[in-house]
Amino acid sequence: MQIQVSTNSSVEGSEQLTSEIESTVSSRLSRFADQLTRVEVHLVDENADKSGGGDKRCTIEARVAGQQPVAVSHNAGSLAEAFAGAANKLSSLLDSKMGKLDRRKGNQPMGGPGAS
Repeated sequence: MQIQVSTNSSVEGSEQLTSEIESTVSSRLSRFADQLTRVEVHLVDENADKSGGGDKRCTIEARVAGQQPVAVSHNAGSLAEAFAGAANKLSSLLDSKMGKLDRRKGNQPMGGPGAS
């Protein structure tokens, strides 16, 4: 799974920030690593130097092998909160999407009939 991090001109994209995001994405989405080809994280400060809450946005796009890409966004007062919110949304979305794909293939979800 390839992970790409990008920022707009209003967000300082340090190597430390990129490393932390890559580490978090890898650990949060590790159970999907075989199905994901690429994850793109985009961090934006929508108001730049102006004050105001909820102006930080994180959009995460995940490319699932053989499927259309999926994307989620989250706005918050800080980049960390925006990233955490988007990561939570993506994890939930992939849980749902991968569960549906497994059921279409005839696999039983964990805890389903026949589970011990």
